[in-house]
Amino acid sequence: MAKLKTYLQETYDELVNKVSWPSGQELMNSAVIVMVATFIIAFVVFVMDISLKGVMEFIYSLF
Repeated sequence: MAKLKTYLQETYDELVNKVSWPSGQELMNSAVIVMVATFIIAFVVFVMDISLKGVMEFIYSLF
């Protein structure tokens, strides 16, 4: 039981005093970057899907 108490105290101390938490503005900037990157990747996958669909339809039309 003493080990658990020590573990919880050390964990709390590390989270409160040693971890550098981002500010609200830094968090917002990171979220925007992630959203933009997600939309770009989704668009690239969409274009690849449409392109491969066209290629496969062409190949199937040959047979």
